[in-house]
Amino acid sequence: MTGKIIVLVTCGSAKEARKIARAAVEQRLAACVNILANPMQSIYRWKGKVESAEEFLLIIKTTQSRFAKLQAEVKRLHSYDVPEIIALPVVRGDADYFAWISESVKPSPRKKSKAE
Repeated sequence: MTGKIIVLVTCGSAKEARKIARAAVEQRLAACVNILANPMQSIYRWKGKVESAEEFLLIIKTTQSRFAKLQAEVKRLHSYDVPEIIALPVVRGDADYFAWISESVKPSPRKKSKAE
């Protein structure tokens, strides 16, 4: 396995999708997030009824080791009671691209305070 994953998240609005995408990249939880900006139609079962809604899809590129923190941040920012957060393993790909993902999600080194 490569240790890289693609995480799919659906959002109820383009604004929410942008907010989650920006937070994920700024916090180094994702190297890149694609937002499918045209709404897609979702049909799903919720509380015993078949529902439908327009949603926006996030395609998040990250690593397995950053998934738990990414998941927590998506849940914190998301408006849904039960947001879709699905991680798919990446089996193969370009080594240079994988290196870029790893570097992009590497946690920033802790800054030393003047007291240290």
